[in-house]
Amino acid sequence: MSPTDYNDLGQLGSATNLPASPEEAKLEKVANPQAETPYLIRFTCPEFTSLCPVTGQPDFAHIVIDYVPSAEIVESKSLKLYLGSFRNHGAFHEDCTVSIANRIVEEIKPVWLRIGGYWYPRGGIPIDVFYQTGEPPKELWIPDQDVPGYRGRG
Repeated sequence: MSPTDYNDLGQLGSATNLPASPEEAKLEKVANPQAETPYLIRFTCPEFTSLCPVTGQPDFAHIVIDYVPSAEIVESKSLKLYLGSFRNHGAFHEDCTVSIANRIVEEIKPVWLRIGGYWYPRGGIPIDVFYQTGEPPKELWIPDQDVPGYRGRG
């Protein structure tokens, strides 16, 4: 893959404003340089933020995205901007988590994807949301997400 193959990436290598909403965000992709080899890609976003659609108060989560790519991989800067676009987006925890997974699946059609949304408590109850597209490839090592459950203070 040569640098000229990346010319259609509008966000990588340039100053880019945070998209106003997830719908406006462009999730860019590039050819998988190891498409013949099954392997896992993990993105971790420990400071994910969205808004409660009822109260407008901020919600915070630790998001872990694991996927096995097929022909394409997600360009990481565009993913960062996409995840950041939820900052002023009102949606419940479940909707945010599953919407992120669905958008990635729609854009790159991975062999397998798993997402863990580890949401910090509001009203005294943490809500963790998990989704995956099916069974992972059997020959692939997939580590645990290792995000501890919320234990409160002390």
